[in-house]
Amino acid sequence: MAAPQPNVVLIHSHDLGRYLGCYGVDIETPRIQALADSGALFEEHFGTAPQCSPSRGSLMTGRYPHVNGLMGLAHGDWELDEDERILPHYLSEAGYETHLFGLQHITQDTDRLGFDRIHSEKNLYPGVSPAVHEANRARTVAEVVATCLAREELGSPFYASVGFFEIHRGKEASGRFGFLGEEYDTDDPKHVNPLPYLPDRWGIRHDLAEMRGMVYAVDEAVGTILDAIADAGIEDETLVIFTTEHGIAFPRAKGSCYDPGIEAALVLRYPGLADDGEVYDELLSNVDVLPTVLDILDIEIPDGLDGRSFRPLLAADEAYEERNRIFAEMTWHDMYNPVRAIRTDRYKYVRNFWHLPKVYLSADVFASEAGREVREHYSVPTRPYEELYDLQEAPQEDNNVAFEPRYQDVRIDLSRQLQGWMESTDDPLLDGPLVPPDYDDIQRWPHES
Repeated sequence: MAAPQPNVVLIHSHDLGRYLGCYGVDIETPRIQALADSGALFEEHFGTAPQCSPSRGSLMTGRYPHVNGLMGLAHGDWELDEDERILPHYLSEAGYETHLFGLQHITQDTDRLGFDRIHSEKNLYPGVSPAVHEANRARTVAEVVATCLAREELGSPFYASVGFFEIHRGKEASGRFGFLGEEYDTDDPKHVNPLPYLPDRWGIRHDLAEMRGMVYAVDEAVGTILDAIADAGIEDETLVIFTTEHGIAFPRAKGSCYDPGIEAALVLRYPGLADDGEVYDELLSNVDVLPTVLDILDIEIPDGLDGRSFRPLLAADEAYEERNRIFAEMTWHDMYNPVRAIRTDRYKYVRNFWHLPKVYLSADVFASEAGREVREHYSVPTRPYEELYDLQEAPQEDNNVAFEPRYQDVRIDLSRQLQGWMESTDDPLLDGPLVPPDYDDIQRWPHES
């Protein structure tokens, strides 16, 4: 008799990067640490984009943003292409009962997601609305999940997508975008370690101290869900994944293709496969997550995905061909910022396709205390069209060696690889600048309305 299909619980938060104790940060996140200790942690996992919807779209489709169509924010008129299939579609066809708890942020049309049950209608934008924030606060969402498990309201097998508001910035009465410190247990700015890629200034420390309160909330919520799974007696038959889509909402992180912008946590636990606290340092992209889940569940992996399964990496008796590169991109956020990048173990090559400021700051970062500390310096035009960083010599990506003679062979090789990737995936950026979905509205004259 075949073993029953395992349940799948995919927990995802906003703007977290790898700001967790299990990734060496000076913050205690014991419940996520415990998940890593009883599962597997991936140190070199990256998102395909340094922004929410495009990276989440890749997680859910196994395809790059410019391939699936979601090249900007889902609440900003960008949508997945009509024929795109996402994780709940595949699992539903395999007999899973599918549930959405909390945020999703990949489409404005929730019906397209194909979930059997949606437990929160306020599931799209994590920004300024207090109602959306409250409905999707980590504590609230985790309690709903725990209640459903306790009441045995989830079918067998089930897939649960669990999305938290945290650690997204919110707009405060002052107009700044902060981490709502009055609602969380924050830390003392004097006692937090500064970020290595930013100057050590008060506004940055202030925001870090506030942000840590949200990180604690995420950790507690993960613990609530893990406890509920254990209490339901389904630990041995449940695949648990914790991840996020891109780096923290600070300058040179969110919105940039530097490592702090595209780094993403990935912790996975599944008894018999990932259950011994192993730490992996192989390069992974979040387009790899969907095919890996399907592979673990013994569901056929469809053709046309950009990602590939890393399940063989977890299996002791199977050969795994390591990635030697990952790709990242950005096109639209709250402004046009067309960038494509390739990263290897040693180098990062970035190609900028427009006249851009030295460092792009998303609106929430620009209006934050941290943003105020650096925005005059970072808004100075213009960014070079090519950037190359030797990650061994300059891990903070603060020394562009694209024009140094001794790096020309590397620059040419990586630029050709990036070009080849763009051509093989039919990147529309190769045909010229990309207009936003509301281009017709922009072009319409008032008398035509």
